[in-house]
Amino acid sequence: MAYLGELGIAAATIEHPPLFTVAESQALRGEIAGGHTKNLFVKDKKGRHFLVVAEESRAVDLKSLHRVIGAQGRVSFADADRMMEMLGVTPGSVTAFGVLNDRDGRVTVVLDEGLLAHDMVNCHPLTNTATTTIATDGLMTFFRATGHEPLVARLDGDSGDSGDGRDA
Repeated sequence: MAYLGELGIAAATIEHPPLFTVAESQALRGEIAGGHTKNLFVKDKKGRHFLVVAEESRAVDLKSLHRVIGAQGRVSFADADRMMEMLGVTPGSVTAFGVLNDRDGRVTVVLDEGLLAHDMVNCHPLTNTATTTIATDGLMTFFRATGHEPLVARLDGDSGDSGDGRDA
């Protein structure tokens, strides 16, 4: 929050019990305006890492995602150690704000173009015990300030998301 303040980006955060899946988030949040995100931290066969920030309702087809984001071969979920090392978060807390901790620029941000249709976007603030609402243009400013120009892509695959619950 301090970093957003330094950038002059307004944001509002509400605290809540830990949320690990999109379904848990939907059941708890009530009416928080704006787009809501689900985040996938994946890697390709060459060891490149991607933070996919998608609309919570977006069906992300992991079998074809590599074609959309320019990955080498199919992608798979990155392990918890890489997640902590690169994003500073644990499984269940992956968030767009995690790139704040990727000071070496090893993570490519992939942003669902559907999120750009919203004036406001909701993301976890490095923990799954709160939700931060930020203007969409503020989120873009944040990405750029951290050295992560997002790849904006259409992420609506045909097969649905992973279905393993790691998509909050």
